[in-house]
Amino acid sequence: MELQTVKAERLYLKVAQQLSGLIADGSIKPGDRLPSERVLADKLGVSRPTIREAMIALEISGVIEIRTGSGIYATKKQIQQPQLELGDKGVGPFEILEIRFIVESEACALAAARISKEQITALKTTLAEMQEEEKRPDASEQADWKFHRIIAEATQNSAVISIVDWLWQLRNQSELSTAFMERLRSEGVHPSIDDHRKIVLALEQRNPEKARAAMRNHIENATAAAATHFGRESE
Repeated sequence: MELQTVKAERLYLKVAQQLSGLIADGSIKPGDRLPSERVLADKLGVSRPTIREAMIALEISGVIEIRTGSGIYATKKQIQQPQLELGDKGVGPFEILEIRFIVESEACALAAARISKEQITALKTTLAEMQEEEKRPDASEQADWKFHRIIAEATQNSAVISIVDWLWQLRNQSELSTAFMERLRSEGVHPSIDDHRKIVLALEQRNPEKARAAMRNHIENATAAAATHFGRESE
């Protein structure tokens, strides 16, 4: 008896495989505009973030072209197999943003009650570093990571610190997420300095509710900014 290893395939990969199959068999022809994000999500029974991540994977593979403000189109690339073989490209950027919304919002509320004066000062210094980093074309977002880690440290909870570190490492180790972040940067999408400034203000006021709301607003804005890459497909 010969058994094969069972692998848990990411949902966006299953969606990407199905769409690549439609392109390969001619159901979707080169140059055709794909159905809207909303229609695809409804027909496939998945979330819109999953559709976006499938599109990123297909764009990286050269199967589709995302034209911001216009839509998503099949390219003229020929797919030889019935379905394009897509390898695991890591956790998608929208999945990471969803879990960051849950974890970092509550972490920020907890930090508001425990943060030290020294950590407030460190956040302000890092905010200035972030502003300088964003002026460079090769900005790495290290200051952004440092900013969020200081908040995690302010919770005085080692489990929170480990989780926040892991989420940022997950993003940086994911081929899908890093490729997408590079495309966003090329389109002029950067971390919001104003959002970060509001987070610092809420923490300085030692206001947990305001801190939670400021972090939620920041990550919601980051998600909305990332969705602009898809143009009308996000409608």
